[in-house]
Amino acid sequence: MAEKLTLDLVTPYRKVLSLDVDEITAPGSLGELGLLPGHTPLLTTLKIGELSYKQNGKTSFIAVNWGYLEVAEDRVTILVDTAEKADEIDLERAKAALGRAEDALKKLPSDDVNYRIMETALKRAIIRIQVSGRR
Repeated sequence: MAEKLTLDLVTPYRKVLSLDVDEITAPGSLGELGLLPGHTPLLTTLKIGELSYKQNGKTSFIAVNWGYLEVAEDRVTILVDTAEKADEIDLERAKAALGRAEDALKKLPSDDVNYRIMETALKRAIIRIQVSGRR
């Protein structure tokens, strides 16, 4: 059994990271996933949330937006729409997005198509603010 997991995190725009880590915690669509070396093969979806990984005793955090996670032979490949490391997040921009989403949700009826869009924007903003605070 390997002592590390190889983590590859990719968006449509860039490879966010590729490194060996001790453990990974990811926001699975059906609940939080904890991954350690030797994990059984797995393919699942991810929801908007906070992804973390531990490397040499230090935990790092990334805000992710919907995607897929695959575990195969101690390699974890994560494909997501967006991914922002804690130190890359513009906190003021995230707070502004939160305010816009809250305002829109107050005005829209819950059966409006745009209501779901604004709910998703609200979730993304909250996660970005949360991850930003973990710098």
